[in-house]
Amino acid sequence: MPLIGSIIFNTFFYLSLIPITIIILSLYFFISTKNLQKIGAVWIKFILNALKVFCGVRWKVEGVENIPNTPCIVVSNHQGQWESFFLQTLFIPSTSIIKQELLYIPLFGWALRCMKPITLNRLNKVSSLKKVIKKGVMKLKDGFSIILFPEGTRISPDKGIQPFAGSCGLLSVKSGLPVLPICHNSGRYWKNKKFIKSPGKVIIRIGEPIIGSEAKLITNYAYNWVKNNYKEIN
Repeated sequence: MPLIGSIIFNTFFYLSLIPITIIILSLYFFISTKNLQKIGAVWIKFILNALKVFCGVRWKVEGVENIPNTPCIVVSNHQGQWESFFLQTLFIPSTSIIKQELLYIPLFGWALRCMKPITLNRLNKVSSLKKVIKKGVMKLKDGFSIILFPEGTRISPDKGIQPFAGSCGLLSVKSGLPVLPICHNSGRYWKNKKFIKSPGKVIIRIGEPIIGSEAKLITNYAYNWVKNNYKEIN
């Protein structure tokens, strides 16, 4: 039953935050961010497999062959927590662009801070965008991919794909590295802010890298690709 499985999974998930946070905080000053991310990815895979066992949430990845050998700007629709976790197992090393409030969540936020994400201040969007572009380009040049949800917030699966912010195109043009579009339907199974998880198969589709010289065109191309492919997997 979804209720019983969800109770077991959520208990397991929150209890597991304690040891992984202790491990990451203990190693923070001794190993690189890349190796910390590898440790975090092991925990994430453990959690996602627990989700599969207890709640029946499986997944299928299409287009893995499209992932470039170079760092890239990973652009995905955003429906909930599932993709926030899963994408970090596909792209190592990587840096996520997140709202700064997440860093203040006990345990989870402390461990997240150690991964050195780029934070976004929604109260000062212009200044925050400049910081995102500057730090994002630096991270890309250091060999880190950028994980970005350009819709700006979590969107219900029934509302489709919302317009993208222009940051993904700007990051691509300024770094000379490609945008990698990704779409999924994870919100149908791990619903945003819902306790009960629903059984089913998450489809993650990865498109071909997008490169160009005009930021707006890159952003629009990525948006249209995600929008059109999202319709196909639903």
